[in-house]
Amino acid sequence: MKSQFSRYVTEHLKLEDKQGTSSSSKFLQACRQFNAGKISQDELIAITVRRGFDNVIDAFHNVNKSELPVRFFTDERKGQNRGIALTNSLLELPELYQGQNLPQEVEARWRLVETAWKLKISKHLIKVDYDHQEGKIFTLGDRNRRVDVTSCRDALNGYQKGKCFYCFADISIKSGSEDLGDVDHFFPHKLTFYNIAHPIDGIWNLVLACQNCNRGSGGKFDRLPEQRFLKRLHARNDFFITSHHPLRETLIQQTGTTTKYNYQKES
Repeated sequence: MKSQFSRYVTEHLKLEDKQGTSSSSKFLQACRQFNAGKISQDELIAITVRRGFDNVIDAFHNVNKSELPVRFFTDERKGQNRGIALTNSLLELPELYQGQNLPQEVEARWRLVETAWKLKISKHLIKVDYDHQEGKIFTLGDRNRRVDVTSCRDALNGYQKGKCFYCFADISIKSGSEDLGDVDHFFPHKLTFYNIAHPIDGIWNLVLACQNCNRGSGGKFDRLPEQRFLKRLHARNDFFITSHHPLRETLIQQTGTTTKYNYQKES
């Protein structure tokens, strides 16, 4: 685990030198030294053991100023063993269906934050658009140059809990999977021809759907969604916003600053 953690950090330092809010992190300095060939991998791992988790352990289980109900490790650094003890909840993750999607989700969030750092804007202010032909979300940098950020599937999956938006079937975001989820325009893309539901390619309007719901027998295809799904879309977008996900500001810009939601129940 120590070698994997430092390996991911050193790889991302090559993409963007800023990888945290601290300007004096001894661990990040060691990762930079490793990339420059000044220390060996064994030396890097030794520093990772001592310094790599200084800021990670205390903050890991805190989300949105509250603690997660499930713990993936317990902090025993001040105890006799002087370390952390992994719980069954963490050890069981690879066995779960969604365990296969976790690396892509983590990478997507990481890329969103470091892209904001690279463009020298607040990580909470990054605004992205969607290229439906390539399946990627992107932002604009200096001189309005396009900067690809990450796969749209990877960015959306965690906020649908790895389920199809419509039927809640398990979906995968791993390329080549038989049950690879589709990126579906909730309000169909053809509405762009009528200047309706702008921006149609906005994150607010994109959901992940299983292949059957999107394009199978009786699938949605390019039809308008059933009205009962409107409330679900609102809840999904609100989940993004209140969780302070890096896509938060994009969603606020596209959906508005108020939380009120009006809809009519089907008769």
